[in-house]
Amino acid sequence: MKITLLGTGDTTGVPVIGCHCPTCTDAYSNDKNKRTRFSILVESDSGKILIDTSPDMKWQLIANDVSGVDGVIWTHGHYDHFAGFPEFYRVQKKVDVYGVPETLDYIMDYFHFLKPRRHDVQLYEPFELIGLTFVLFEVNHLPIKKAVGVMVCEGDKKVVITGDTNKDVPQKSMDLIHEPSLLVVDAIVPPSITSIKKHMNATQALDFSEKIKSEEVVFVHMSHFFKPHDEESKNYPLGYDGMKFEI
Repeated sequence: MKITLLGTGDTTGVPVIGCHCPTCTDAYSNDKNKRTRFSILVESDSGKILIDTSPDMKWQLIANDVSGVDGVIWTHGHYDHFAGFPEFYRVQKKVDVYGVPETLDYIMDYFHFLKPRRHDVQLYEPFELIGLTFVLFEVNHLPIKKAVGVMVCEGDKKVVITGDTNKDVPQKSMDLIHEPSLLVVDAIVPPSITSIKKHMNATQALDFSEKIKSEEVVFVHMSHFFKPHDEESKNYPLGYDGMKFEI
C-alpha cells in the first residue's frame, strides 16, 4: 500500500494568516513549511481512500494528480477534517463515506445536499476497502465523544493514523495498534508547549510511538510553533505535504 500525507498542518495551516514568525515566513519560499490542513490518501492496486477531507482538499488532489477516490473515512466532526468534502461537487457523485454513527450524523446533516452514500462503521470492527482492511479505534479528543483513529492492514503490514488525540488513548486501542509498520501521529506543538489538552506535543508523540513500538513514525497536524522544517526536522520526524510512504 501507499500512504501520501496530503495535508500535515493543524486547523490554521501554515503559514497562518497575518503571522510573520520564522516558520510562517519560511513557508513562502520553502514548500516543506507550507502545511495545508489534515488529509491522508491511502492507495492500493485496487483504488484510493481518503482519510478526512481537508478544507484544502481541492489543491491537495490537484497537486497529487488524484481525479477521484473510492471512498472517504472521517475521523471526527471538526471543520479542518471534513469541510473540503464539497470539492467533489460536479467532480464525483455519490461518494461512499465511512465513519462511526455520531460523526456521520453530524457531517451528513451539514452536507445533506451532496447525497453521499453513508456506511456506518462500529469501533474495532474490521471492514474491507480497495483490497485493504480498515479498523476504526477510539482515541481521546475532547469534547468530541467518539473521535477515532484509523488502522490500515495489508498482510502483515500495519499503518496506524491516530487522527486528532491526546496521549490518553484507551488501552483497548493501544493493544490493537501495537507494533505498526508506520505510525502517523498527531504532534501539534514542540515540547516547550505543555498546556495542551486535545492533542500531543512532540515529546508525547514520541513517547506514544515508543509505547506501541512503531517501526517508523512521522508527525502530522503540526502548527507554526515548530521551528522551520529544515531546522526542526533534525530533531523530530516531521511530515510534509506530499510526503509518500510505500508499505
